Amino acid sequence: MSADTSPSVADDADAVVSDYDQMLADLDVAIEEARRKIEDGRVRDAENEKVRIKWIRALAYTVNIRRQVANDRDLEELAEEIEALKADTESEGSR
Repeated sequence: MSADTSPSVADDADAVVSDYDQMLADLDVAIEEARRKIEDGRVRDAENEKVRIKWIRALAYTVNIRRQVANDRDLEELAEEIEALKADTESEGSR
């Protein structure tokens, strides 16, 4: 890999991490809203209970998606570290 492409590859990696961070932030907002609806909602009848159950399902789904996004981000970071280690190993081997 030439020195010309390194900054753009690093910029792309930073953009990917930034995208993951934004997704996680958005999911955190959704999780907090669902929690608020579940905890603060008034249940006076069966219909309100059905709505609360839907919010509980939405919360569970959103938490699962957040976990998946966090895992994807972590895997992306590990892949970048592995590539950097390979590049270092190859450059040391060519000396």
